[in-house]
Amino acid sequence: MDGRLPLEGIRVVEFSHMVMGPSCGLVLGDLGADVIKVEPIEGDNTRRLTGSGAGFFPAFNRNKRSLAVDLKSAEGLVLAKRLVASADVVTENFRPGALDRMGLGYDALSEGHPGLVYCSLKGFLAGPYETRTALDEVVQMMGGLAYMTGPPGRPLRAGSSVNDIMGGMFAAIGIMAALMERARTGQGQLVKSSLFENNLYLVAQHMMQFAVTGTPAAPMPNRLAAWAVYDVFETGDGQQIFIGIVSDTQWHAFCRRFGLPDLLSDPSLATNPQRVKARDAFMPRLRALFGSMPRAELAAAVEAIGLPFAPIMRPEDLFDDPHLQHPGAMVPVTLPDGRESRVPALPLEMDGRRLGLRLDIPRPGEQSAAIAAELGYAPEEIARLADAGVIRVDPA
Repeated sequence: MDGRLPLEGIRVVEFSHMVMGPSCGLVLGDLGADVIKVEPIEGDNTRRLTGSGAGFFPAFNRNKRSLAVDLKSAEGLVLAKRLVASADVVTENFRPGALDRMGLGYDALSEGHPGLVYCSLKGFLAGPYETRTALDEVVQMMGGLAYMTGPPGRPLRAGSSVNDIMGGMFAAIGIMAALMERARTGQGQLVKSSLFENNLYLVAQHMMQFAVTGTPAAPMPNRLAAWAVYDVFETGDGQQIFIGIVSDTQWHAFCRRFGLPDLLSDPSLATNPQRVKARDAFMPRLRALFGSMPRAELAAAVEAIGLPFAPIMRPEDLFDDPHLQHPGAMVPVTLPDGRESRVPALPLEMDGRRLGLRLDIPRPGEQSAAIAAELGYAPEEIARLADAGVIRVDPA
């Protein structure tokens, strides 16, 4: 890369809230697109979430510009349509039909803009459930993921908005594919991404396990692991660590490093399938061994012989993770109260560099005036629209 970003020159108009739509816009924005987030005059409601939703807005809205506009007003709707006319891509993740009723659906907008790529991020793709309201947790419950995550009889949602985020990622993939096709044909298209079908993509491995073996997949806490040593262990200093031994070569290295010649020479433990069957015989010994060592010492020992391992960490611990101190791993952002923080960068390297910050998290309407000016509105017209409450112009 020569300093330019892959999607430079692409304009995206984002009508979205919560996580799924914004995560799509985040990917496109980090890759260089001019992402314009269209918000209500009072700002996206996601900005005001508390509890487990408090991190949504700062996590998924960097590298965007904010246009705060009243779409229920005639002049606000005209402005929005002028904006779309200048765009390559529109994204939306509101309830089915919400934008159609305002004249901002695909059919209405593409009529005069055949090159428009329009992406709807919904709960379900075509089928009997298409008009249902969905949330990440809803599709995790009905799509088998919660069943697989929790212990038997206790379905448990995954510890992140996995379908929202991955649904946004698949939307971005679909948008980029549609842009490539448009480069060949000149035609845009309607792209759809969904929560439920994304969830099915995640649990497909368990569906196929049943198809192959005829045995239903057990919830992950009760599963029979494919490898004999693949578990969380308590260490001598009251910490926890995950260790996996996933090949015979790793088993040999482990036994030699930890002084277990009898396990290494035991013919009944020669292969991984044999060790899986014999877990009850040798795992108490490994647990006692690991339980006698401090976590840092144990981690250094297994790292030295190339075993997969992971100290069990909490999200708040990750701000101090040495790997995340590497340049580019975290992106600096400003929180709503003015404090500086860091958020993980897009998990990509392109030509040896990470994708960083071009625009901080916008304040509501921070770029309204500049965007309106780009659309041909004169300064006095912008001032009039602001005074009338049609747009919000951030004074800062």
